[in-house]
Amino acid sequence: MTGLLAAGLALALLVAVHKLRQQRRALRRLGQSITERQPYLREEAADHLGADWDRLCEAAAALTQEANRLQQFRTSQLAQLEATLGSLQEAVLIVDNTNHILLANRALQGIFPSATDILGSRVELVLQSRGFLDYVEALRAGRAVQRQAIEFAKGNDSVWAEVTGSLIPPLDGQAPQWALFVLHDITHQRKLEAVRRDFVANVSHELRTPLSVIKGYIETLVDGHQEMPAGDRERFLRTIQRHTERLHSLLEDLLTLSRLESANPGLLRETVPFAKIVTAVVEDYRSRPAAGERRLDCTVDPAAGSLWVDASKITQVLENLLDNALKYTPVGAVVSISVDSREGELVVAVRDNGPGIPAEDLPHIFERFYRVDKGRSREKGGTGLGLSIVKHIVQLHGGRVWVESRLGQGTAFFFSLPRREPK
Repeated sequence: MTGLLAAGLALALLVAVHKLRQQRRALRRLGQSITERQPYLREEAADHLGADWDRLCEAAAALTQEANRLQQFRTSQLAQLEATLGSLQEAVLIVDNTNHILLANRALQGIFPSATDILGSRVELVLQSRGFLDYVEALRAGRAVQRQAIEFAKGNDSVWAEVTGSLIPPLDGQAPQWALFVLHDITHQRKLEAVRRDFVANVSHELRTPLSVIKGYIETLVDGHQEMPAGDRERFLRTIQRHTERLHSLLEDLLTLSRLESANPGLLRETVPFAKIVTAVVEDYRSRPAAGERRLDCTVDPAAGSLWVDASKITQVLENLLDNALKYTPVGAVVSISVDSREGELVVAVRDNGPGIPAEDLPHIFERFYRVDKGRSREKGGTGLGLSIVKHIVQLHGGRVWVESRLGQGTAFFFSLPRREPK
């Protein structure tokens, strides 16, 4: 009797273990189906798992079907959003509550060219900006400002964008909310503001120096001109005259730059033999005291022909380059002008055998008020605007300008003018 009872218990235990294993295998397959969002067929499990198992399978299948429907709805909604926002000029970005990117339009890639195939990536890995992450957190906390200028890293440079953000309900109807951001590129405006600030500061500095000298000398003359020796009075007046002339030159150059940068720079083009312009400038300078004991050479390619240019503006370019060369070359130096005819353009070079320009200064040489030797430039009467005027005039003619120089081996300024017929 005891043996029969033990055998029955063993048999029942084996059946229970077998059924438990079946249930575990079925649960694993059910879990895998739910994870993969695939329907689970009841036929995959043994029929004797019971009615409760059938109901569980039906509920799992219904949940999987609903999840697939919501995912498909969300995908289609995002596709519609992307199609709608893709043509916008402003960059649009949507991230979920974990900062994963759900949508980014083409304009965003225009601002950040490296932002390709970024869907699903974390926003901090794509847009490298601590300020933007702080703005995201502030938006979710309800304390973000309506618009905020934020700086983003872009390689060795940076990009500025005006960012506007808002919370939106997720397309799948679940919580928490997503965040939508509109980014307007203001990098160009920022650079213009920096240029404007630097320009105002430079103009103020350049005007302050001669005005301070003039003011001081005039006050001295007013207070003591009767007792002042005639020689001192003469020296004071000549100093005032020199600084007044410098002020006049500075204001004239500022007005010239202002006209060149305006919407109507006032170019009066005509077709003229280019050799005539160059030789006239060189002959004029050979008779000027500024040439001193320096030699001026001129070589013009016979194929130069005629160009459609503003002769007075090109004359100003040549005069500025010659003035620059004569100021910074010693007595006995050679300054040469050459005109070479190339395919589709003329290239003019003004060379000297002066002290040269350091390599670190070459990229900035055409900037307004930039001087290699600031004190020496002022002594020689320079305004710091001559080369900037040269660049603007040449670019208005559709040409380009550049410089080559090595310390102790002289400097060569080049500019090109296209062979362009009048329209």
